[in-house]
Amino acid sequence: MVKSNGVVAEELSITGAVEPLPEDFDLISVIKDSVPPIVENNGSVNAEAKMSEDKHKRDIVLGRNIHTSCLEVTEPDADDEITGDREAYMASVLARYRKSLIERTKHHLGYPYNLDFDYGALAQLQHFSINNLGDPFIESNYGVHSRQFEVGVLDWFARLWEIEKDEYWGYITNCGTEGNLHGILVGREVFPDGILYASRETHYSIFKAARMYRMECVKIDTHCSGEIDCDDFKAKILLNKDKPAIVNVNIGTTVKGAVDDLDLVIKKLEEAGFSHDRFYIHCDGALFGLMMPFVKRAPKVSFKKPIGSVSVSGHKFVGSRNGHAPIFLWYTLNRKGYWGFQKEVQKCLRNAHYLKDRLREAGIGAMLNELSSTVVFERPHDEEFTRRWQLACQGNIAHVVVMPNITIEKLDKFLDELVQNRATWFKDGKCKPHCIASDVGENNCLCALHK
Repeated sequence: MVKSNGVVAEELSITGAVEPLPEDFDLISVIKDSVPPIVENNGSVNAEAKMSEDKHKRDIVLGRNIHTSCLEVTEPDADDEITGDREAYMASVLARYRKSLIERTKHHLGYPYNLDFDYGALAQLQHFSINNLGDPFIESNYGVHSRQFEVGVLDWFARLWEIEKDEYWGYITNCGTEGNLHGILVGREVFPDGILYASRETHYSIFKAARMYRMECVKIDTHCSGEIDCDDFKAKILLNKDKPAIVNVNIGTTVKGAVDDLDLVIKKLEEAGFSHDRFYIHCDGALFGLMMPFVKRAPKVSFKKPIGSVSVSGHKFVGSRNGHAPIFLWYTLNRKGYWGFQKEVQKCLRNAHYLKDRLREAGIGAMLNELSSTVVFERPHDEEFTRRWQLACQGNIAHVVVMPNITIEKLDKFLDELVQNRATWFKDGKCKPHCIASDVGENNCLCALHK
């Protein structure tokens, strides 16, 4: 089972020459070179007035010319933090943006996004970096997560689609496209030589999956309603009876909202001689996948039928797509700019060197790569200590990734606890520090053999 809840954009590649670092570059020094100005007046220019004065202003065309209305990221001066001008400018931009959101919400008809929701109670969580890294069903040392909520959501959908808790796997993806990509990937993994079948009115992400995974893809005709033509489907699978079938079934097409007849698709596969172990069905329930179970006499999507995966897009019927991420990025970039990031990077590097030096002074093997803030050291012997400090471990090594929120005070507390615990772990001589020479080299290992 695959569950999805947002929209993600494709990454844009950045091209151009990158100037190499000088040989005498000092990792722990403060950069004093000036940063080239990006825009004038440090953002004090009214964005709307600037757009109207643009000599090269063009007409807005759907799919093009987004730069005619974009809000540029502007560089703050060194004293902006003191004057507060930067915060005042951004507050005015956000106030105007809020006004436009209210207006646009009033005139919203053509897109499947539910704008009727209130998440006010969740405002108290905005200040935390919540990240569900990894498999939602496997515990991690990273503690700032919401996997308990994620698995609860998945269990809810498992009940909806009639599959037992111990019989499914799934996760909440970033978008409907990712849900489809994963569902088709599972089908391809089950049948590496399988052929993908999808109706002509299927969402583009299914055909994107075929290109990404280099799968042979056959398009099936549709009725005027947008529903898959099962007679054409049967004729085309009969042409490839020697290869397994990977079938996308639409539970609501993008343009017409057509629902493919899942039961008839299964029947046509069986009539064509495909046993249940020779086909895989992915159900793209982007919008109607969550609506159909609550419609009387609607065809049922259920894992009691021979289907392999279902995806449903949570940003449609349940709530809004994730348009918040770019606002958070814009706000942060405007507040910090190049100077702010330079200072934070230097802080991370200095603190990483501080941690590495303190570890080695305490007799703990440690390594810090050049141009890195990831300090690798011998794995603690107590798993409770490891979980308390949310350390990522591999074999005999662990690491601390020094980020801007990692202060000297926090590192000192960690080091004091680590040194104190090591004295307990090794006091009777039965337990010895891990040898990490094979992981980080003999020069960085301080075990009894390599001191």
